[in-house]
Amino acid sequence: MALELPPRDAVAAPLAATAGGTPQALPTPGAPEKAAVRSMFDRIAPRYDLLNRLLSAGTDVRWRRAAVDFLGLEGPVRVLDLCTGTADLLIEVLGRAPGNRGAGIDLSREMLRRAARKLSDRGLSARAALAAGDAEALPFADRSFGAALVAFGVRNVGDVSASLREVRRVLEPGGRFVILEFSMPPGPLGALYRLYFGHVLPRIGALVSGDADAYSYLPASVARFLSPGALAALMTEAGFREVACHPLTLGIAQLYRGTNPA
Repeated sequence: MALELPPRDAVAAPLAATAGGTPQALPTPGAPEKAAVRSMFDRIAPRYDLLNRLLSAGTDVRWRRAAVDFLGLEGPVRVLDLCTGTADLLIEVLGRAPGNRGAGIDLSREMLRRAARKLSDRGLSARAALAAGDAEALPFADRSFGAALVAFGVRNVGDVSASLREVRRVLEPGGRFVILEFSMPPGPLGALYRLYFGHVLPRIGALVSGDADAYSYLPASVARFLSPGALAALMTEAGFREVACHPLTLGIAQLYRGTNPA
């Protein structure tokens, strides 16, 4: 049976609606405002992929692959990529099987422009749709997707609980949701990581992107984000079952997985 995405007009319309200027503000770490998040990612979009590879020494690519592995896809599936950015995670999913289809949603119009270009360059546009929209109010019908993922985006959502409930709403019964997010490792490694994250990373980010504020926000947002246990508890409260958490690279990042019960 053919896999149908939500109607393209429902996806394309919000993209056009984001045109126009937005405030040049910085989000509040721990309580990010939508307009400020959109503005910040619009500004850093031109160098976003380059800095991801540079600042993580390519580890972010392996983390995204691990996130898709953790999802445990079986057979052709419709996948939602929340906070898709430039669609790296969505591209990884589509590359796993020719029958996979997906949609990516993001607040940033400039990120989505680059996502659309990357999908086109790889010949994947026919199997993907992009929407500019809010993770707390997804523009998709109930039970539209068989699986969902988000990489390094959930900490930029103002109301995480509302977003988790929305993901559950658009997931089919039995569908899995995987979150990939930074965390603060404990012990001596944590101290070294904080030194790099708090002092070295912002300087490199500022030099390459020209936006010092954006790359100061990154470590501050991680430091103020939920602990792994607290985020796993929120997933359970939102109705996900079989919630599991798995550390990556000695706890620098974490994978979370939950299942939408039948």
